[in-house]
Amino acid sequence: MSEQAIIANDLRTRILQEPDVILDDPDVMRALISANARNMGGNIVDLRGVAMDRLEARLQRLEDTHRSVIAAAYENLAGMNQVHRAVTSFLEPLTFEDFLACLQGEVADILRVSRVRLVLEGQEAANTNLGNDVLTVVHPGFIADYIGQGRPMRRVALRQADGNAALIYGQDADWVRSEACIYLDFGDGRLPGMLAFASDNPMHFTPTQGTDLLDFMGTIFERAMRRWLE
Repeated sequence: MSEQAIIANDLRTRILQEPDVILDDPDVMRALISANARNMGGNIVDLRGVAMDRLEARLQRLEDTHRSVIAAAYENLAGMNQVHRAVTSFLEPLTFEDFLACLQGEVADILRVSRVRLVLEGQEAANTNLGNDVLTVVHPGFIADYIGQGRPMRRVALRQADGNAALIYGQDADWVRSEACIYLDFGDGRLPGMLAFASDNPMHFTPTQGTDLLDFMGTIFERAMRRWLE
């Protein structure tokens, strides 16, 4: 018996003992199917092979979709945890000064943004920064114009930054590449506000992202702010 026959017999024995090793290996199965098609000749169409190719392509698409869904679910869960931690943080301060400090400190760190702005409209204000890095008071109507930028205003706006960023982030706002703006309604008889987050990453906030979590944050923030507006 030749050496090649000995090797063939050994392989045959292993395959008979563990057939799942062959069936579970897509590369080996693909090679066997190709070899079978060559043996059949070019004038014969192997419908089973065609069906298997289509099933394999469909399975690959399903696996890709499955991975995308899992990745999106993890991303959504991470985003939800971030927002919940941020909400918990700005509910804790007992003074307005600590509240503002929390926004630019802990909340900014949790949300991984470079700067936070709380913008409030005032009857006699004209884009005035009140001596800190968080609170800015602007004239009535400014917030709707800033968020809408000539279009119908939405509760939450996510976008790449433009030249208007300097209006609330300061004259050194060239580093701002994207921002999130949340419209704040403090109730009847009160002028509105806006919570804005700025990032130096142009993809941190984009119009294609979901806004449900930031909408939720805005709702909680409105209620937290009302205790300081009494």
